[in-house]
Amino acid sequence: MREYKPFNRKSGDSLRRLSIAIIVLHGMVTAAHGAAHSTLKILMNGWQNAYIFVVIVLLPLVAGYLIWKRARGGYLILFLSMLGALVFGGYYHFVLAGADNVSTVGHHAMRSWAQVFQVSAVLLGLVEFAGVVAGVAGLKVVNRKS
Repeated sequence: MREYKPFNRKSGDSLRRLSIAIIVLHGMVTAAHGAAHSTLKILMNGWQNAYIFVVIVLLPLVAGYLIWKRARGGYLILFLSMLGALVFGGYYHFVLAGADNVSTVGHHAMRSWAQVFQVSAVLLGLVEFAGVVAGVAGLKVVNRKS
């Protein structure tokens, strides 16, 4: 794997640190949201679980590792994983009616976990959007410096 070092101390390293922070925050919010899913017994089917594991959990970690090591592809993987997570979560949490929708879960008997679910769904959307933006910005920096 070839390395690239396109960053100067000012803009590139700041973007790198910000991207890593977004990935860490995404992992924390994902864990809280997953705990709410489990506690509220909001189950996903097989392909959804696979998608969640690969796109929402694993690929951001791979992106973070590559960005940390300044290896090619990190920002592209960040962009794609966060966009995929944003579209998936946006659809299931805010568009499609069902148990995974934030407006439906509010009527759940476990009020505090329903609130965790709702707040974490919104936070995921915000963090994933930030990840998409960071991925695009990183791709621009990498392409400009290559």
